[in-house]
Order: sequence, then structure tokens, then C-alpha cells
Amino acid sequence: MTSAAASPRSLPGPDLLHLERQLPGSERERLHAITEHLQAEVRHQSVDAWNKEELPRHLLPALAELGLGQVAQDGSSRLFQGLVHAQIARADISLSALLGIHNELVVGTIAAFGSPEQQETWLPGLMKLERLGAFCLTEPDHGSDIAGGLATTATRDGDGWVLNGRKRWIGLGTVADLALVWARDTADGRIKCFAVDTSLPGYTASKIEHKIGLRIMQNADIELTDLRLPADALLPGAEDFSAANGLLKDSRAWVGWQAVGAQMAVFDIVRDYAIERIQFGKPLASFQLVQQVIAEAAGNLAACSGLMAQVTRVQEADDLQMMQAALAKSTATRLARQSASQARDALGGNGLLSHYGIAKVMADIEAIHTYEGSYHINSLIVGRALTGVSAFVS
Repeated sequence: MTSAAASPRSLPGPDLLHLERQLPGSERERLHAITEHLQAEVRHQSVDAWNKEELPRHLLPALAELGLGQVAQDGSSRLFQGLVHAQIARADISLSALLGIHNELVVGTIAAFGSPEQQETWLPGLMKLERLGAFCLTEPDHGSDIAGGLATTATRDGDGWVLNGRKRWIGLGTVADLALVWARDTADGRIKCFAVDTSLPGYTASKIEHKIGLRIMQNADIELTDLRLPADALLPGAEDFSAANGLLKDSRAWVGWQAVGAQMAVFDIVRDYAIERIQFGKPLASFQLVQQVIAEAAGNLAACSGLMAQVTRVQEADDLQMMQAALAKSTATRLARQSASQARDALGGNGLLSHYGIAKVMADIEAIHTYEGSYHINSLIVGRALTGVSAFVS
């Protein structure tokens, strides 16, 4: 006899390992408030913007009020920060990319490597999401090989600098107030970071259109043409590419939390749909094949949640290695991709429609599977660390 389907509200939530219970009470309450807002005010509201490839800026003030413009700088625990990023991705992966890059790579770079003057100029507006920033590293001809191949140049000219070059796939490049541009000093060959006011002559950004994923994120091609900067545009703590390595390591781990959030969304969507959808006179949840999909999605989610929880412990001990970050990112995005594909199939024809959620999540997972080091590049980083032999082309 088939038992009646229960209401989703009475069933276990996506925090299957009870990670929230490890937070102190104040952080747990704050996480609940953030989660409630994201589920009520962002999850469904983001679909229209995603379909139109538009940035819903009207959502940002409320996110700023929740402290999401400075979560990496507010003294909260690593676990809290990870769970926040997961909950943002659970609601919308594009906005999680925006807020994650904002916290990890834009605010984080200025806070860690900027001068006191640069911090005073940029951080207040950035932390309130009143100003937006872009992290300009990747180039049209240099993605995974950016450390050795970066072609954008910075040349001293009198009391200032002149930048020339191109950047590609730059998140928020068309709407950012600040661009953190990584360029190679023509004098010493070192890669350095510059704070660029995007209103300056010589900075041009054009939107990359027709993406299948992260459609809310305004990725751009950037052209830097004889862009003149004052001497103090150089970030004093980022006069060598080694400064970027630490940022990219933590950012890679952050994408693991994005993948956890994406799997939370998959779990939400497929279970709710299976309970509510009636076929052959019974809810889809009563069919063995559909229950198998839900169980595997839950297993992947639990495995990745536990993995990322341990990564935060390693980060708090200041002992995170690039191999560990690459392992976390590649594993979590691989399993997210698997779960999304199976869940999309479980929704049948409705799974092809963005407003049912799973097609949107599946497409966005394709993006996080690729950025912050593609899946295969991260796998090679892990393989090199484990074998002592590099498989990268020399």
C-alpha cells in the first residue's frame, strides 16, 4: 500500500547533516533571517531577471541590510559565511556569484592589499552594495594559463601608469564602479593590481550576451586603451601575482559552497515537485525511480556539505592548500551537475521550463562547473599534488 505524501514543510530540510547547529545562537538566528528573506523575496523573483539577462538591482538594498555586502569582513565564522553563500545560491546562483565575487575578490582584495586611502575611498560604498566592483583577471587568450600568459600591460609614465589590454568574462564589468585590474608591469614583468575608476577615459566594457547560465550576472569584455592612472592606483599589497593566489584559493573553496547551495535548490525542487505532481493517480514521489533520484540528490548534497564543513575548519586553521580548494570545488560542482541532470529528467517536460526552477539551476551549474578554474584544470591540480607529476602543458 502506498502511503500518502507528506507536506514538504513537515519533512527534513536541505541541511541534512545539521551544520547549522554548529553555529552559535546569534549566527544561527542571523542565518535563518537571511534564508527566510532569500526564499521569500529572491528565489522566485529572480526568474524573470534571469530570463531577460538583467541585473535586478532593486534586490540589492535589502541584501545589503542583511549584511551580505560585507559578510567576509564582519568577523563571522567561516562556517557561517559558507552556509550564507550556500543559501544565496539556493535562492539564485547568479546572485550568489555576484555576492561571492564581491566579498571574496573585490572587497577582500581592497581590505587585504589596498592602501588606507583606497580602503577609505572604496570600502564603505562596496560594503553597502551602493557601489559595485569587478575583478579583472581573465583575458580573451588567457584563462587557465593566466599566471604565465597575462598580456595586459602597465607602464610607468611620469607620475602615473598607463594600462593597455583586454579582459574577458568579467563579472559586473558593465555596471561596476571599481575595476580591480591585474596587469603586467613592463619594467619588471611582475603582475600587479590596480584600482580603476570605471568612469575614466580608456575603460570600455561590453556585455557578453546569450549565455545559457548565470544570466543575471553581467559578464563583460573589457578594453583598456591608454588608460591613465595616478601612481596611487597601484594596490601596495598586490605588487606580485602571489597576492592573487591566496585570494583565488579561498574563492575556489567558496565555489564549493555555491555548489552546495545549488544542490539544496535541486533537492528543494525535485522533492516538492515529486510530492505535488500527480501521475497515474498517484504522486510522483510514490514511484521508485523518482525516489531514487531524490535519495541520490540528498546523498550528493550531504557528501558535499560535509566536505565543505571540513574545508572551513582547515581555512580557520589557516592551513588551506590549493589542492584542497581544487578538490572541494571540482568534487562539489561535479556532484551538483549530476544531481541537476537527474532531477531535470524527473520533472519530465516541465523540467525544460525555467519557471519550474530546475532548468535554471542546471544551466547555472554549468557555469560554476567551469569558472574559478574549470573542472578539469582543478582535477589536474589535485592530480599533480597527489602524484608529484604535472600533467599541464609546459
